[in-house]
Parts: sequence; C-alpha cells; structure tokens
Amino acid sequence: MFKRFPLVPTARAVWLAALAAPIALLVALLAPQAWLIAPVAAVALILAVVADGLLAGRLEEWRFHAPDDVEVGEPFDLTVLADIPTGAASRVEAAWQCDPRLAKGGMARALLETNRSETHWEGKVTLHANRRGTGSLQRIWLNWQGPLGLGARQVSHVLEREVRIWPDLAPIRSKTLQTYLRDAELGLIARRQRGEGTQFESLTEYDAGMDRRTIDWKASSRHTKLLARENESERNNQIVFAFDCGKAMCEPLDGVPRIDRAVTAGLTGAYVALKGGDRAMLFGFARKPEVITPFIGETRAFPQLQQAAASLDYRSEEPNFTLGLATLASQLRRRSLIVLFSEFTDPTSAEMMIESIARLVEKHIVLFVAFEDTELQALQQVEPDSLGAIASAVTADSLTQQRALVHERLRHMGVDIIEAPHDRIGFAVIDRYLSIRRSEAIAG
Repeated sequence: MFKRFPLVPTARAVWLAALAAPIALLVALLAPQAWLIAPVAAVALILAVVADGLLAGRLEEWRFHAPDDVEVGEPFDLTVLADIPTGAASRVEAAWQCDPRLAKGGMARALLETNRSETHWEGKVTLHANRRGTGSLQRIWLNWQGPLGLGARQVSHVLEREVRIWPDLAPIRSKTLQTYLRDAELGLIARRQRGEGTQFESLTEYDAGMDRRTIDWKASSRHTKLLARENESERNNQIVFAFDCGKAMCEPLDGVPRIDRAVTAGLTGAYVALKGGDRAMLFGFARKPEVITPFIGETRAFPQLQQAAASLDYRSEEPNFTLGLATLASQLRRRSLIVLFSEFTDPTSAEMMIESIARLVEKHIVLFVAFEDTELQALQQVEPDSLGAIASAVTADSLTQQRALVHERLRHMGVDIIEAPHDRIGFAVIDRYLSIRRSEAIAG
C-alpha cells in the first residue's frame, strides 16, 4: 500500500510559469514600480497548485494485473484499478517501468477512466512483447490531478513482477489450421492411409480397377485367388526443424525478429508432423550449437519442443554453418527431412552455408526456408528522385540478385526452397512437408 502522496505540479502549471516569466520581465522593464506583481503571481500560482493537489483527494486502494505468460508478437494487457473515494480527481494516469522486451523504450502508460460514482478508476494498456525470454515489470506510478489541472498527487511502488515470453503459437490455435488438419482430401494424417505408400498393411482380394502392381503373386498362389497388397503411408519419419540464430536472423521483420517468426513457423510444422505420426526435433545454432532436443513422437510431448524453442537466444554473431550442420548430421542415424530456417548477408557466409548444406543433401532431404525481404523490395521500388535513392535501389537490386543466385545454386544441389512472406511461411512449410511425405522420399 502507498504510504505517501506527494504533491507535484502538472504540465499545465509548468507552462503557466514559463509563460509568466517573460511577462514579469516585461513588467519590470516598463513599470519598475509594479515589480511586486511578479512575486505575488508566483506565490498565487504555487498556492493554486497546492490547493488543486489537495482537492484531488487521497488514494485508498489500488490493484494491478499482468499476465504471467505471453507470446512474442501477440497483444496482452496491463490493467490497473484505483479507488479515490474523496476529492475531485479530474485525470488519473498510470505508468510502468518495464523490460524493453515488453514495451518499446521500457515504459508504458495508460489513462484511467471512471465509473458513474467517480470514485473507481480503471485503465489498461495493450502491449506486444517483441522478444522471447523473461520480461520484468519493475515499478508503477499513479498520478491523479485536481479539478483545475494545476496540481496532482503522485505515488510509486516497486512491482518486482516477471512475465514469461513464449514463442507465438497463435497459428496452431487458429481455426484455419484446425480445418486444415481435418481436411479429408489431405488424408491427414493421424489416421492411417491405406492403398498408398510403401509400408505393408494387409492383403485384400484383388478387384477390377486396382493397380496390377499391387498383386502379391506368392500369396495368391497359396490361396488360389488373386490377392493384392494394401500399403499405408510411411509413418515415424524424422523431421528436424533447424534454426540459424545468428546476427541476420535476429534482425527485425515487421517489428519482430526473424528468428521468432521462424520459431513460430517451425513449431507449427512440428505440431502437424506429430499429428501425422512422425517424429520431430529442434536444433538451433549460432557460433556453436545452442539447442538440441531428442526426437519427440507424441503430440502430448509438444510442450517440450515449445520450451526448447523458448530457450533459443538472440546472437549478434555470424553463424558457424560448418560446425552447426556437422553437429546436426552427427545426431541423425537415418534419413531425415531437415527444415532449415536461415538468412545470409554476404557472399562469404553464403558460400560456407552452401558447402555445409551440400554435405547434408548426400544423406538427407533439406528444405531451406527464407523470408521475403520486404525492405529490399521497398528500396527497389522507391522513386529515383535523388542520388541517395538511386544508390539504395542499385544496392538493393544487387543484394536481391545475390539471394536469387544462392537459391539457384541450392536448387541445383537438390535442396527444396521456400521463400514467402512471414505471415504465410508457416503454411508454406506445412504444404511442402506434406508433399514430401506423400512422395515417400523421406523413407527412401
């Protein structure tokens, strides 16, 4: 509970004092005999500030609410309630000092509104966490003004409250994905798909119209009738979601770091893979490997992947593709689908990445995922009305060509490429995964 309610001048009082200073100077120059007007006016203003602050009343009780857990990029509210039963408060404000992960600049403000009784005030501010981790709410201030708006009472309190910031799982909860999972045309995926694939399921009597290649001649000779093999799609495939946590991936994309966008897409893909009976693991690296999870094979174990993804840190260093991808390869005992989220900023790092991926492609399927660079596209389309704009457009065009060249080299090596806007990349990954899964290429 707050114990002291100090009086403070408002911005209106400060502006009045600032405007009165040149007027007092003018009076002193033009009418020296009236110099007493200035100190009398100053005293009157001070008394008005004090009186107005006293009229604002006393804070009897306050309450504060913040969520324990939020997701990066998703909105959440800080709410405060204040009871001021006496006085005539005209404006009540709240301010929080917090971790920059929770609010830009480490500060958040809210204007409280009153009910009909004019004694109960309530306000909230909507924030968006911009990085994963643990954000702290350190202090709160409450300020309420008197009826004249000249004086106010202000109090502060230490909060020592922590808010855990998790990867964004909104796409997994979305109706779009749930409908996607139930789509009968996909055969998805938790149910067994008979009649296709390479994994033997059962024998059935051959009917006209069935593929003759499915006839099991040995079984047919034993039973004196034609029998066909029913296969089901391969299950228990190994899907690896690998994240480059280096400098380029930590740069913001529409206000949220690329790595967080990648984690959201990767976790969405992992969820679908688990639903389909496949096994998923997460791998993160920068200068050295950061996170390596075991393969998870059940949807109920999905929180383990979520916790591992939350621990992927932001690094201001270039990634070591040679060490990172070699470590990943050493963890894989059989053919797997590797979904690699990465970014490159210069030809040297791109060359190291290509060499490392080339070694993976020899035994595994690699799906390379990159975000469309909207900033480069904007620079290319800017009006050439100055030398600076022309230089920026030329540089952006050069970088775009370098990206296209690297992607083309990867395609020639047999790497599948996805490049899409961040808001569609998750479903692009799912579509490509399902396509690869249906082709039975992972088991092959």
